Amino acid sequence: MEQVSAREISRVSVEGQTSTMMANQKRAFNNRTCEAPYLIFLGPPGSGKGTQAEKLHKNFRLVQLSTGNLFREQIAQGTELGLRVKDILAKGELVPDDLTIAMVMDRLAKPDTIMGVVFDGFPRTLDQALALQNKLDEHGKCITAVIHFNITDDQIVERLGARRMCPKDNSIYNLKSYKPKDDEKCDICGTPLIHRADDKPDVVRHRLNIYRQQTEPLIEFYREQDMLIEIDAARTIEEIEAQMDEWMPMFIYDANE
Repeated sequence: MEQVSAREISRVSVEGQTSTMMANQKRAFNNRTCEAPYLIFLGPPGSGKGTQAEKLHKNFRLVQLSTGNLFREQIAQGTELGLRVKDILAKGELVPDDLTIAMVMDRLAKPDTIMGVVFDGFPRTLDQALALQNKLDEHGKCITAVIHFNITDDQIVERLGARRMCPKDNSIYNLKSYKPKDDEKCDICGTPLIHRADDKPDVVRHRLNIYRQQTEPLIEFYREQDMLIEIDAARTIEEIEAQMDEWMPMFIYDANE
């Protein structure tokens, strides 16, 4: 069977479909040869993009890059960028895009990114997307594909309503899809699980509204560039992982063709 490059995947809605059913349409945008697969995961909170980014790190050694973790790492290391971020956050202000991009590019320069990167929940705004695109271009890098984790608000509210977390080791469970072995106690340490305040329905819907306002424009932006691939995020973790495992050889092939 002829292999379809990720650069030929366009405007795909994936609801149980396989890669062989993807559209075969060349992208005019992002047509440089990349050193390694650079993937962007877009999706609302609770869509499962973080879980799948972790699995790509485990299965394919792609670095999971989230700005929240990046901020914490830089602050803990006491770097110049970290000290600037710490001061900004202490004032309750948002980290400027130029500083965020600088930290992202600093992280991309590390040798462990040679196998590729998953941008987990970043960029969040159109301005960030354009800034990232320009910086990557300056360094001879590019985005291989953008995966949109497609799921309804009601499905997310239901999913997060069943999510539980261990306050001691931060393990995550779900009372419907990933139940603890012993009645809402952590499988690892036995600590009673908690339902986080930001997982309550009213809070979740507020977070979703913010996401729709700030991040949804990126979906159309990347769709217009023929970079967007949509995946049905309402499916199980295992089903989505299997879909990603099927796609990865194409992304790797595309980055090195």
